This record gives sequence, C-alpha cells and structure tokens, in this order.
Amino acid sequence: MMRFIDLISETLHSLTSNKVRSGLTILGIVVGIASVIAMLALGAGSQASIEASIESAGSNLLTVSPASPGSSGGGFRMAASSVQSLTREDAEALAELSLITGVAPSSQGNAQLVVDGVNANAQILGVTNDYASVSNLTIASGGFITERDDSAYAQVVVLGSTLAEDLFGADIDPVGERIRSGSMLLTVVGVLEEKGASGFSSVDSAALIPLSTQQRYVSGNEYLSSITLTVVDEELMTEAEDSVEQTLLSRHSIADPDYADFRIMNMADILSTVSTVTGTFTALLAAIAGISLLVGGIGIMNMMLTTVTERTREIGLRKAIGADDNVISSQFLAESVVLTFIGGIIGIALGWSIAFIGGGLLGIEAILTVNSITLAAGVCAFIGVVFGYYPARRAAKLSPIEALRYQ
Repeated sequence: MMRFIDLISETLHSLTSNKVRSGLTILGIVVGIASVIAMLALGAGSQASIEASIESAGSNLLTVSPASPGSSGGGFRMAASSVQSLTREDAEALAELSLITGVAPSSQGNAQLVVDGVNANAQILGVTNDYASVSNLTIASGGFITERDDSAYAQVVVLGSTLAEDLFGADIDPVGERIRSGSMLLTVVGVLEEKGASGFSSVDSAALIPLSTQQRYVSGNEYLSSITLTVVDEELMTEAEDSVEQTLLSRHSIADPDYADFRIMNMADILSTVSTVTGTFTALLAAIAGISLLVGGIGIMNMMLTTVTERTREIGLRKAIGADDNVISSQFLAESVVLTFIGGIIGIALGWSIAFIGGGLLGIEAILTVNSITLAAGVCAFIGVVFGYYPARRAAKLSPIEALRYQ
C-alpha cells in the first residue's frame, strides 16, 4: 500500500508537470467557489441591512393608515393619500388600549422652504410630542415639538439632518433661525440626528411641525395620514393588532372588516416576510452561481480523463511491478481532490474580496459566515471525489498488458 507521504509527493509531481492545464482546471473551481461565496456574503449583508433598517423604526410598531373601503378578496383600494378616514379622536381612543404604550398621530404634506434665497422642496410632517419616542428619533441640537406647541398652533419646526444641511450648510446650527413656508414663518427649535431610512421612509429630509399647525396651514383639514403605535411586547403584536382593528371598526361603525376604511401594517410581520424573501433570493443567487461549480467539476473530469490517456503506459508499468487497483485509483483521486481544494482556497479568498469590494460599492457590509466557508469546503470535497472517481476507477481497471502496448 502506498504511504500517504508518497501519495502526496506523486500527486504534486503529476500536477506540476503540466502547470498550464492544472492552472486552467483550478480556474474553473476558483470561479465557481468565488461566485458562491460572493453571492452568499452579499446576500447575507443585504438581508442584515434591510432588517436593521426596519428594526430601526421599531419591530414592535403598528402603523394604521387610511384606505378606501373594499373587499379583501380582491376589491380595489385607493391610495392612502387620497383617502381621509382617521382623526385625532381615533388616536386618542387607541391610546386607551392596554397593549398600546405609545401613540403618534401624524399628517403628511409637501411644501417649499425658503431661507435667505436658498429653497428646498421638503416633506412636511405634522406630529405630536410622542412622535420622537415612538419613532426612535434623537435630537442633535435644540429640542422637539412640545404639547404646548401643538395646543397653541405654534409655528415652530424640527429639521431632519439632511434638510438642515441643505438649507443652512454643514457648519451652522440652525436652532433659532427662521424659515418661510408659504404664509408661515417657522422658527427652528431643533435638529434631528441622522437616522437613515426607517422602514419605507426617512425623516432626514423632512420638516416636522406641530400636528395642529400642519392641519390648519398645510393640509387644511382634521384628518391624519397615519397613526403609529408601539406595542407593549413584540410577542403580543397579533393580539394588539386585533384590538386596534376592533376599536376602529367600532368607532367607524363598520360591521364587516372586509370593508374597513383603514389598514394596519405590522412591522414584525414585515420583518419576517422580508427576511424570508431575502433569504430565498440569496439562496437562488447562490444556486445560479453554483452552476459554474458544475462546469468546473466537468472540467476536472475532462482533465483527469485526458491525464489517464496520456499516462496509460505509466499505469501499465506500475501495475506490472505490483501496484494494485487501489494504489492507482488513490493516486488519480488524490490529484482530483488536491485540484479542487487548491481552487477552493483561492476561490474563498477571491469571493470574499469581491464581496467586500461589491459591498462597499453598494453601501452594505458583506457578511462571510462560517456556514458559507463550510459549504464551500464541502462542495470542493464533493466535486473532487465525484468528478475524480470515474477517471480514477478507469485508470485502475486498465489491463497492464494492454496499457504497456499503448502508443
């Protein structure tokens, strides 16, 4: 039986005797492994980024939005912006529910803000004092809208970080400055820290004013764009959603939930759905990239079959002096496995490099997990054994007499 050290020595000698062919064969494995690793790392990074974006808004949030009454079985519903069904009284009623710990009614509009010749079209959010805590907002300078501001229809504004920089520049604290918006002269009372996208929107480019002020001077009516609710425990989201639905159905005198004039968005459900979708998409991309591994494996089989043909006389000579089938088979199988593992190691390093660079360009952090590396190593071993087995057995079954006669 051939010693292990002799087997490795013979394997390396055989592979280095034709460096170009061995290199091209390894290249097929490198491309396949690198593709899989890069796709898995970028997919995991994208999933983590999306989940963090949603969680930054709060995974224990319920958002109630207006919707046109329609059948849930396929009836058409108008966009929330064109429907008016929620009021501050609805928000006050929801605040009485035992599972609800925070309520933030809001009204949305758009307006042009002007400061010393600099102007910007911005989203105007009418909010109450609770909006900051419910939406996890942090004040960078100044303060937030108070209950007194809301009750007095005060013309004050809190600026998102991006909007503040657009209007006043990066080096100026705008607290105390004034902004004109239509007939309003708004005094800046605070600036928010950068938050980024929270779920499906961003306050960084928004201007927040008292809800009463927004309803009087911007929207001109008493209706709300949404009501955001915090639930006491994430495990009770479904129960809280049912309570909110029943309360609003009762208040709006609607007997059939299919004809509700509102819809409820559960952030926990959205987070779970997004995680499932991104995970499936990542697996699909990895599977597509894995096709190149199959091509690489076929390349290894082709090379090994060619090698068997070229070394037929060598095989015959070895068998003539006493080498059994297992020795011949082990040598060719070892060559196949070594090729795949060399390609796998290079592929993992290359795949991580591609993922790191690609993540930087896409603005996400690529995540290389132990499972990804384990999968890559397992695939390398599988390819080496499966695609190397047939050529190895073919070499072992050659007749020594016929092999020595081969020209």
